[in-house]
Amino acid sequence: METLDWVVIGGYFALLLGLSWWVILQSKETSQDFFLAAHSLGWFVVGASIFASNIGSEHLVGLAGSGATDGVAMAHYELHAWCLLVLGWMLVPFYMRSRVFTMPQFLERRFSPASRYVLSIISLIAYIVTKIAVGIFAGGVVFEALLPEMNFAGLDGFWIGSIMVLVFTGLYTTLGGFRAVAYTEALQTIILIIGSALVTYYGLEKIGGWSELRAVVDSDKFNLWKPIVPAGVESTWSPVSVKNDAGQIVKQAWYFSFPSHYPWIGMLLCAPIIGLWYWCTDQYIVQRALGAPNQTEARRGCIFAGYLKLLPVFIFIIPGVICWALITKINAGEITDMNFAGMVNDDGSIRDSGQAFPMMVKNVLPVGIRGLVVAGLLAALMSSLAGVFNACATLFTIDLYAKYQPEASEAQLVRTGRIATVVMVLIGMAWIPIIRGHHGLYDYLQSVQGYLAPPIFVVFFLGVFWKRMNAQGCLAALLVGFAVGLFRLAVDTPAKINPEFAYEPGSFLWIVNQIYFQYFSILIFFISAATMILVSYLTGEPDYARISGLTYGTLTDEDRASTRSSWSGLDLATSIGLLVLIVAAYLYFRG
Repeated sequence: METLDWVVIGGYFALLLGLSWWVILQSKETSQDFFLAAHSLGWFVVGASIFASNIGSEHLVGLAGSGATDGVAMAHYELHAWCLLVLGWMLVPFYMRSRVFTMPQFLERRFSPASRYVLSIISLIAYIVTKIAVGIFAGGVVFEALLPEMNFAGLDGFWIGSIMVLVFTGLYTTLGGFRAVAYTEALQTIILIIGSALVTYYGLEKIGGWSELRAVVDSDKFNLWKPIVPAGVESTWSPVSVKNDAGQIVKQAWYFSFPSHYPWIGMLLCAPIIGLWYWCTDQYIVQRALGAPNQTEARRGCIFAGYLKLLPVFIFIIPGVICWALITKINAGEITDMNFAGMVNDDGSIRDSGQAFPMMVKNVLPVGIRGLVVAGLLAALMSSLAGVFNACATLFTIDLYAKYQPEASEAQLVRTGRIATVVMVLIGMAWIPIIRGHHGLYDYLQSVQGYLAPPIFVVFFLGVFWKRMNAQGCLAALLVGFAVGLFRLAVDTPAKINPEFAYEPGSFLWIVNQIYFQYFSILIFFISAATMILVSYLTGEPDYARISGLTYGTLTDEDRASTRSSWSGLDLATSIGLLVLIVAAYLYFRG
């Protein structure tokens, strides 16, 4: 990092500070403003905010690392941009019509107060063990890679970076609320896209262009179809072993065999479940759409976010693939002016894929541009954390505190939200040592989400599309599904804390631990769906008058007319265009 780089980074923080201060001055100390920006967000801010919230640590650190080790396989999750169309066209009308602050509130309107409390607790736990902890951790990884010599009061670059990102993000989020989060995310989206695109540009320039990249890298790394197409008649259930440097087996998991890291049946069935849960029912994302004034702005924001969602394939995954290509050339002696020390083993294999993107920034970018890209890195990290901080504050304050303190003033609600944010951050920091020792940041996030997402997906989608589902079925599905997911998480955690820990081979806990996370996620989905349907039909029908307008089966003519008047031919055309681009990506990345 040179002086010019620090000047650029300083300019970014100055711009961010100025925007944050302006937004804070516009804010009002009311719950509507602090948690939903008083429903004032236009489609551009909604879409940019959705994208910036999504593009956080798991992309900057984990997704690029996945590109270095597994190629474009994880692009399946990025091509879930179609899920945003499901949100905008199918679910936004129900959410906007209910005028709720949170997703648990919607469950209360559709089912019962009990389901609201359960989902609030599930969501808070999920944010603690995934988004908050991973976001802070990734900030540390970036600083550790870019400033390996940094040391202050016994803290290395990892911890200094984690704390810095935490303090700056928490400051403007706490003071400005959701309005500050949304507007700063719009700015950070622009910086993030420009900065990350420059990494791809200079990386391709360094490797010798796109055709040279395709020539150096094995075609399997450019094959999107491998994870979703069976290997053939010889495909069987078989164990895959992971060995350490000494050749000892440290992990063994059961996959549906094919020559790739991601099993096809998991990508085909599990990935869409997680995608639809995340994009269509998660408070962290949907809160941006709820901040729009009407269905039109919310839907257009979702469509815009869908287009932005296609970019990570090229600005995060491809830089990871380029990183692998550069390492290949370094090992062959074709490149001698680059240093990937700390990321590569002595035999040339990748030791720490999480450093792929920071190492690209460090090695391929010229002075000044490097500062801009680091600013983009920080923008993504901060926007992701800011979004989850505000989502946590909203869930705790509106769904838990306000229910037990119905007489609380607007000022008390805002103050409680700020206190809740601080507490969540402190708890999240306690998870950092566990995540730091985990192999594959993106895999960690996907596995935890795979355990917690299925029951939430089930109750929302069956609840909206099947009017016969009742409160008893919803609550049973949440409790049973969440219990199974937590059980798997509890089984996995000891091995993550202590690498030497191992269950007795062949024991029940060993079998549970070794089942690939996507398969276990599918199992949770079927258990949750079966529970909800069975319990709903064993108990009485819901009061259809009470849930009028909250399911497709209880829509009135006025509801349909209102939704139809909220979209135009342009909205339909841009949505079709997005689907065409997704299909084109699948057709191009065929190896």
